Amino acid sequence: MPGLKNELFGIHNKGGAAMKLTNQQKLIEQLNSHRVWIETLGEKGEKLGLDEIDFRHIDLSGYPLDQAYLTECAFDGMNLEHMDMSSSLLCSSSFTKSNLVNADFYKADLSYANFTDADAQGARFAKADLSESVFINTNLTNAMLISSSLYLTDLRNANMNHADISSASFRETLLQGATLTGLQGIEEAFIKSINIGTLEEPNILLGEEAIKWLQDKSLSKE
Repeated sequence: MPGLKNELFGIHNKGGAAMKLTNQQKLIEQLNSHRVWIETLGEKGEKLGLDEIDFRHIDLSGYPLDQAYLTECAFDGMNLEHMDMSSSLLCSSSFTKSNLVNADFYKADLSYANFTDADAQGARFAKADLSESVFINTNLTNAMLISSSLYLTDLRNANMNHADISSASFRETLLQGATLTGLQGIEEAFIKSINIGTLEEPNILLGEEAIKWLQDKSLSKE
């Protein structure tokens, strides 16, 4: 990710291992402070607010990340199963190839985030802003996309078997190659338009035509 602050881990500093350890300890302290902030309802500790941080070297198990500000951060290839990131600002962050099974992104701002090749089975994206986020080849089986914003969301080749899109808003949502068998909540979704082509060569379906296409795909056994 361009501009990512790898210096947090001493990669660009002359301090070497000592600097890396010191800066990792500082981040752990911030994560602990955020946990205290959550547990005390804001009376103690401090809310986590970080930008362009690479978390791939940090074990985040045991650290809640809900209600945090974590923009343009890297979580690629991490095990974040059951992680709580609800109500967090995570725009432009990257989760490629991560384990996000049953992770919670309720009411999170995930606009421009990248979930390519991630395993997000059963993850909760209800009321999340997924505008222009990327889910190419993502496993969204049984995921909850209820009341989410899917403006220009790239779901090409995603596995959305039995995902719930009730009250979700579709506008120019990319769905080429997506597996939609058993897709739930189509009748309750707000489907203005979908794109079954590409960004470069769009094939836009509007309104009832888009709904019919989704319904047919939901009945497909492929």
